[in-house]
Amino acid sequence: MPAKQDAISLLKADHRKVEELFEKYESARSRKADIARQICMELTIHTMLEEEIFYPACREAGVESDMMDEANVEHDGAKLLIAELENGAPDDEFYDAKVEVLSEEIKHHVKEEEKRGGIFTGARQAELDLDALGEKLMARKEELMAEFESKGLPAPTTITMKAAPLEQRPSA
Repeated sequence: MPAKQDAISLLKADHRKVEELFEKYESARSRKADIARQICMELTIHTMLEEEIFYPACREAGVESDMMDEANVEHDGAKLLIAELENGAPDDEFYDAKVEVLSEEIKHHVKEEEKRGGIFTGARQAELDLDALGEKLMARKEELMAEFESKGLPAPTTITMKAAPLEQRPSA
């Protein structure tokens, strides 16, 4: 079992891991599907951890709500792209573009969380018990990893978006 980490260290470690996976995908000639699947798994678990445990604790402690709302919208945008990738394959039209856009969205989201005055700063200033939160996050992460490895990723559940049927341009 990994050493104990406080919540912010754990979430930052997730950020670094996903950044590495996006870099791997960019330079990959083969195994793109495996790398994309791993990206989707990591991001799905990460967003669930933040939405189920970290963000509610931040909101309760008074971290700025506009920042929290924006983070939830960013998560929902990522979830829609993850669902597209999960239902596609690297040789599909737009697949690489979807991975690239997801990568850019995640870079922006990470920057917003980690910047001075961002969510992580707010969590520290609110004097949250980051060690206890880290333990909760780690336990839930292990549970989700085991579940998703055996059953696959669940369909995304959005918080801020309600997907209305979209018109698609007919294929040429």
